[in-house]
Amino acid sequence: MESERDDGRSPSQLRPLSCARNVLHRAHGSASWSQGDTKVLAAVYGPKAGTKKNENPEKACIEVIWKPKTGQIGKQEKEFEMILKRTLQSICILTLNPNTTTSIIVQVVNDDGALLVCAINAACAALIDAGIPLKHLAVAICCCLAEGGYVILDPTKLEEQKMRGFAYLVFPNSVVSVLPKGLSHVEGEPMEHGIITSVTHGVMSVEEYLKCLERGRAASTKLSDLLRRSMQSQLPSDSSKAA
Repeated sequence: MESERDDGRSPSQLRPLSCARNVLHRAHGSASWSQGDTKVLAAVYGPKAGTKKNENPEKACIEVIWKPKTGQIGKQEKEFEMILKRTLQSICILTLNPNTTTSIIVQVVNDDGALLVCAINAACAALIDAGIPLKHLAVAICCCLAEGGYVILDPTKLEEQKMRGFAYLVFPNSVVSVLPKGLSHVEGEPMEHGIITSVTHGVMSVEEYLKCLERGRAASTKLSDLLRRSMQSQLPSDSSKAA
């Protein structure tokens, strides 16, 4: 049975959202993203000439560096790096700047749950701020499965400790706002209703996963609206940066 959560939210209610771009002036692009008390900064440097070892020189290389709030990077942070890199590779148009490397540095400011999805959202906003060509916008959301079998969205750190299953989902949005001029479609990918990344942890049946997918997709509209508003409200800073 679904019930009200400790912080008063309904199971499908997100925490207060905030996004700001162009927050770090030495980076080519940057953004902050917060959901409740979880906050992440992302900075983009590049594209710079040359690719990393073992990368395809005929395409652009995406490098992700995860920086915890304190201490050294651990096993979980390395997994987050890998998931974030694969997600960003799938939304960037890698064929437009071959033999280059774009670095995305993710700095955790505070972790009160749903950290990975906040990092993905911050990185996507930072790529937009840097003018990196993207196939589509992308927004991430965390869906959790409680012991009672019901789904909650955007968990706090305390709620995460009580859950038996997690689904980290990344959804695409319209390509119109982020394609370079003159490019009407990208590699024939009709991604508006698809999914970019799906990572699960814990115990979850197929039916429960599909329920997470349904709830997550419905809530992704709110995240997408915030990202689009941040793009529109900060266009003057983009033009001054380009100048």
